Amino acid sequence: MQVSVESTSALERRMTIGVPAERIETEVTKRLQQTASRAKIPGFRPGKVPMRVIRQRYEDSARQEALSDIIQSSFYEAVASEKLNPAGSPSVEPKSFEKGKDFEYVAVFEVFPVFEVSGFDSIEVERLQAEVSDADVDKMLDVLRQQSTTYETVSRAAEKNDQLNIDFVGKIDGSEFAGGSAKGVQLVLGSGRMIPGFEDALIGTKAGEEKVIVPTFPDDYQNTELAGKTAEFTVTIHTVGAPKPPELNDEFFALFGVKEGGLEGFKAEVRKNMDRELQQALKARVKSQIMDGLVAHNPIEVPKALIASEVNRLRVQAVQQFGGNIEPDQLPAELFEEQAKRRVLLGLIVAEVIKQKNLKADDGRIREMITEMAAAYQEPEQVVAWYYQNSDQLNEVRSVVLEEQVVDTVLQQAKVTDKTVTYEEAVKPLETPPVG
Repeated sequence: MQVSVESTSALERRMTIGVPAERIETEVTKRLQQTASRAKIPGFRPGKVPMRVIRQRYEDSARQEALSDIIQSSFYEAVASEKLNPAGSPSVEPKSFEKGKDFEYVAVFEVFPVFEVSGFDSIEVERLQAEVSDADVDKMLDVLRQQSTTYETVSRAAEKNDQLNIDFVGKIDGSEFAGGSAKGVQLVLGSGRMIPGFEDALIGTKAGEEKVIVPTFPDDYQNTELAGKTAEFTVTIHTVGAPKPPELNDEFFALFGVKEGGLEGFKAEVRKNMDRELQQALKARVKSQIMDGLVAHNPIEVPKALIASEVNRLRVQAVQQFGGNIEPDQLPAELFEEQAKRRVLLGLIVAEVIKQKNLKADDGRIREMITEMAAAYQEPEQVVAWYYQNSDQLNEVRSVVLEEQVVDTVLQQAKVTDKTVTYEEAVKPLETPPVG
């Protein structure tokens, strides 16, 4: 077998492979012999059909099958002999195909980048320090009460935070527009659910009233046909409901699985959950900065095939998350390309750090992580056992632990400064920066 390789770009390889005719004919004959042993042809007993008849009927299909298998096997033999590491499947183009002669084809594919991760000591990390205070716990109790708020019908004028039941009809330039009308809408004033000006205009209205309001759609409104336009809404108010947050009592505590200990027991449970959330947030912030630093200091080229594969994975996840009657490939690839590129890039870098530093997932940390996750369930022992009985789930945890060990490894050399912040500052959602 003859092999020649041409580098057409940093990662793309064009490999020409020549397969001897003898190998092809051997494979074709082998398939024809297999066919002859089971072929049923009128006038011949099974297994007694002459080979010339078998060739007349089946040689073309046998040759196609043989070539297909030979391309696959010879490709992997060639990349192994050339010590290449393909990223994705090759694009194959036959150059010659003539019976009795050597077969030659071209395989175009990308390879994984070869690089060494560097720049650990140039990565800057701001490591936040925070604690859950009594005031933070009290504020969380208020949030939990607000989330469980019910509304009691009142006859007074509507105030901010009241819930109205309304119908509305929207028009622009005297004509109704798509999505501008609805009936029986439950709207909390001040929730920001509607466009600016809509909710404020309903403060002071009463049940049974009809009011015309004229808010303007924001210039950056998602529906560009409505962006920047002023609409006229005729709003009918059916009911006004005053907020009635639940009392901090045993009935309320039971909604969150706390059945004893009263208010102090409930506060202790809330604090425990907040502490867990805080620790996760602090770790996530450090990890995010480490990963951003690794990306910034290791600008490697990423195989397009891996990005395309990750885009498809993200499409499937999006359909599963948001549902709808849509096939994943109907979603535009552009929606996911930045995220896919970052995922692939980080995957390559993290894998290389693991290889360079010869890291292996620490069994103690794996058990600690599983135990921590299981603590949120009523029967944690069963959850721990379930993880250790499911290899796929256990491998996911192992991967997360390995990533944490990568973070720890880089952190030992990074430029770290500590900063004390409030609980709220520490648990703010992170924003993922774009990839270069």
